[in-house]
Amino acid sequence: MQVRTVQPALQFIPPALNHSVLTVTQKILPFWLRYHLGISHVQAHNVERLAKLYHQFQLGKTRFLIAFRHPTLDDPACLHYLLAHILPQEARKHNIPLRYPTHAHFIYERGIPLWAGSLAGWLFSRLGATPIHRGKIDFVGLRSARDKFVNGELPIAAAPEGTLNGCSERMNILQPGVAQLGFWCKSDLLKAGQFGQVVILPVGIKYHYVRPNWEALEKLVIQLETDCGLTVAREPGLQTKQSRDKRLTSRLIQLGYHILLTLEDFYTRFYHQPLPKVASLDERLHAVQNAALNTAERYFGLQNLGTVIERRHRIEQAAWDWIYREDIDKNQPLPAMENGLANHIVEMTNLYLWHMRFAESFWGILTDYVQEKPTFERFAESTLLLWNVVTNLKGGKAKRPDLGQRWVELTVGEEISVTQRWDEYCINRRQAVNNLTQDLQKALEVMISPTYPNSEKLSFVS
Repeated sequence: MQVRTVQPALQFIPPALNHSVLTVTQKILPFWLRYHLGISHVQAHNVERLAKLYHQFQLGKTRFLIAFRHPTLDDPACLHYLLAHILPQEARKHNIPLRYPTHAHFIYERGIPLWAGSLAGWLFSRLGATPIHRGKIDFVGLRSARDKFVNGELPIAAAPEGTLNGCSERMNILQPGVAQLGFWCKSDLLKAGQFGQVVILPVGIKYHYVRPNWEALEKLVIQLETDCGLTVAREPGLQTKQSRDKRLTSRLIQLGYHILLTLEDFYTRFYHQPLPKVASLDERLHAVQNAALNTAERYFGLQNLGTVIERRHRIEQAAWDWIYREDIDKNQPLPAMENGLANHIVEMTNLYLWHMRFAESFWGILTDYVQEKPTFERFAESTLLLWNVVTNLKGGKAKRPDLGQRWVELTVGEEISVTQRWDEYCINRRQAVNNLTQDLQKALEVMISPTYPNSEKLSFVS
């Protein structure tokens, strides 16, 4: 929900794990997955690894962080289901003793309760989650996450990608925060005279459709073509898989190019952003994305520094600083004139924040994702990403299209030891963090590949 009036500064939401709230949440979670998220079942691989690691954690021998893939907003609920329902059953199967609760202190982005509602912040807190601001050095949030890693009654869980991309089989470049937390945990343990192991456990997440619904996908593509003013190319009645895939790929590419041309004209004509004359689609996409971010950065007085994800986070934080102001006391209202000016700034901030939000959806203009592997899942993900772009440009909100029931595949990877890298960290901290981040990236990418050799498969109906 968009805030339209100036607000006092955002307050830290302290984690306050409540076992009663956790128990209720765990009980209703299967129904939430099935009836709210449309997930029929969750399939998990290599859960015994997770059970053994939890056992070591509960014995006080190991501290660990679950680093999970984060393609969609549904991922935390699926991971929560893994910990609450699949893990205890697998532990009993292998006679691995675990105490209740099998849960984790999730690290979440402080902005989520701003659009999900204050109830989300209350619930996250009672589930032991701890918030952090992405776009600045959040000392309070980092201190809380660091404390939970070292002293929490549960392991912690975090998504190292920094943002969603909507693709089960393609990753963003990982941010270094997870690796840094791992080394901080080891440092804090040593300072306290403790010599337990510190590890990071990668967990892959992939979404599949129970039954490919090509008819629903066709209707969605037609809707997008209509919204973009393109000639609707209806599919012929009888066609081979090869011809269908080729025709649908061509239509998605045509949509992507049309959106790109429209945006190039938009930012050149109305925001005076010079766009380089480049040939490749990827270069043109990057140029328009850069124009969108530049537009927001100029308004907020920010420099064009860092990666695209870092720039987006910095813009978002600048917007919050102007909406949720440190100089406003919630118990002392502003004079009417100052309040009017402050609300004007909020209105303008929302308008320029739109460019950053829009730049987030640029991932949706893909061409090689379906060409590389023309499965229904990739067609669906690419089309839904384009739908996000078009919905954003239309300026309205709409319910996400339903392309059918899904099932989720969770894969527990091999743990990555932070302890074994401690000497490297003492010699060169930055290089050690980069190396650990790169190894985590490779581990997660391998787990979402179609050829990953899953040795064990457990399937639970939600």
